Amino acid sequence: MHTCADPLRRAILTSRHSLAVVCGKSRLTYEESWVRCRRLAGGLRDLGLSPGDRVALIAANCHRYLEVYQAVPAAGLVVVPLNTRHTERELEYALADSGARVLLTDRDPARLAAIVERVIRLPDEYEALLEDAREADLGAGIGEEDLAGLFYTGGTTGASKGVMLTHRNLIANTFHGLVQMPMTARDRYLVMAPLFHAAGSMSVLGSVWIGATQVVLPAFDPAQALSLIEAEGITATLGVPTMVAALADEQLARPRDVSSLALLAHGGSPIATETLLRAHAAFPGAELQHLYGATETAPLATGLAHEEDLLDTPRVRSCGVPVVGVEIRVVNDAGHDVPRGEVGEVIIRGPNIMKGYWNKPEETAAALRNGWYHSGDLGYLDDGTSLYLVDRKKDMIVTGGENVYSTEVEDALYSHAAIMEAAVFGIPHPRWGEAVHAVVVLREPVDVDALLAHCRDRIAGYKTPKTIEVRSEPLPKSGAGKILKRELRDVFWAGQKSRVAGG
Repeated sequence: MHTCADPLRRAILTSRHSLAVVCGKSRLTYEESWVRCRRLAGGLRDLGLSPGDRVALIAANCHRYLEVYQAVPAAGLVVVPLNTRHTERELEYALADSGARVLLTDRDPARLAAIVERVIRLPDEYEALLEDAREADLGAGIGEEDLAGLFYTGGTTGASKGVMLTHRNLIANTFHGLVQMPMTARDRYLVMAPLFHAAGSMSVLGSVWIGATQVVLPAFDPAQALSLIEAEGITATLGVPTMVAALADEQLARPRDVSSLALLAHGGSPIATETLLRAHAAFPGAELQHLYGATETAPLATGLAHEEDLLDTPRVRSCGVPVVGVEIRVVNDAGHDVPRGEVGEVIIRGPNIMKGYWNKPEETAAALRNGWYHSGDLGYLDDGTSLYLVDRKKDMIVTGGENVYSTEVEDALYSHAAIMEAAVFGIPHPRWGEAVHAVVVLREPVDVDALLAHCRDRIAGYKTPKTIEVRSEPLPKSGAGKILKRELRDVFWAGQKSRVAGG
C-alpha cells in the first residue's frame, strides 16, 4: 500500500542533498523540501484541521504549490487546486461545493474569504505559518482509499465537477507515468503547464519519487520556457498542444540551445499533425509523445511514444495504446464493444479511475458503470489496439444526417501553413440542422476561399466548413490552454431550443 507521502519519504532517503526544485531564485534540496512539507502539515493541523478536511489553493505555479500538492494529502487532508482563470463566481461555487475550510492564495481573495474559515496569503502568511509550525509526520494513519484531492474539471463542455481522486488513484497514475515516461534522478523536469491542471501536476509525484529536479515556470510564456530549457538543462516537459505550438514557433523564430531536451510530451486535447511537424523541426533531438487521459483517470490512460518516427504514417493521428495497468474499450450506446475501426465511446478501467464526482451521485452513476469510466470521448481502435480519438460526444456535428468529427476538420485546416489556431463546431442551420463552422487565427494573411478550397482537397464536401470566421485575437482558452469551444459555440445557439448533437 502506498500513499502520497511515499514519494517524498523515499526521496529523503535516496536524494536528501540533491536539488529538488528550482523556482526563480529559490533552489531547494530534498532535505529542505522535506522540512517545509512537514512544517506545512504541522501548521495546518495547528489550525484545527482534521483528517478529510479540504484545503483549497488558488495560485500561480511555484515551489510552494508543489509543497501543498504533496503535504496536504500526506497530512491526511484533501487538496483542492482551483483554476486561476476561473471567474470569481466559478471559484465561489467550487469553494462552497468542496466545503474547503482553508484557502491558500497568492491574490486578493475578495468575496472568497467569506466562504472559508481561514485565508492564508502566499508568500508572506504562508512562510509565517511554516516558521511557527512544528514538524508533523507525513503519511501517518492514511489509507490508499482515502481521498487525496478534489480536482474541479475545466468546464470546457459543461458545468465544473469536483473529481474525487484517492491516494490509490494518484499513486497508480504515478507508476503508470514512470513506465510511460521513464525518468531518473538525473532528469530535470520543466513544470510549465498550470499545476491546477492534470498536465501540470501529472509528473509531480513521479519526479519526487525518483529524486529528479523540478524547474517551475510560474506562468507559461514560450520565450521564458525556452530560456529555462537552455539555462537549466531541462530534459523533459509536458504541455497542452497550444503550448507545444507556441514553443515551436518561438524556437523556430529565435532559436536557443535546446539540445538537453530529450522528451516533449503533450496531452489535454488533440494535436494537429502540422504542429507535430513544426515541433520536430524545432526540437529535433527530443522524443515527441502523446498522452491521453482525463482528470477522472488521474489522468493517464494511453500513450504514443516517438511520434517523430511516425510523422509520415497514419498512426501519428492516434493517441497510442493503453499504458501499463490500464484497459481501454470502445463501445456503442448499449455498452457492447464495436468492431475494430468503428467509432464508439471510449471507456477506461484501472486503479487510476476516480472515486466519483463530489456531491453528484447521478453524474457519478452515469460516468462509472460496471467498473468502467465512460469518458464521453468518441474514438476507434485499429488492429494494433491503438486508440484514435475523433471527437467529444458534445462536439460531434450532425449535418444533413451525416456525422462530422470536428477534429478531422481542424486537422485539415491546420495542414495549411497560414493557420495558427482553429476551432470547428456546429451552428444552427434551417435545412441541415447543423452547419460546420470554423473560427481561425492566422499566422499570415490568406483568403477564406483559399482555405475552403484547401479543405475540399482533403475532406469530403459535407465536412468542409460552410463558413469560416477569421479572428485577429487568440481564441478563448481555459486556464490549462484548451480552446473553449463552448464559449465560441454558445453565441450561435443562444435562444435555440437545443443542439442536434449532444445538447
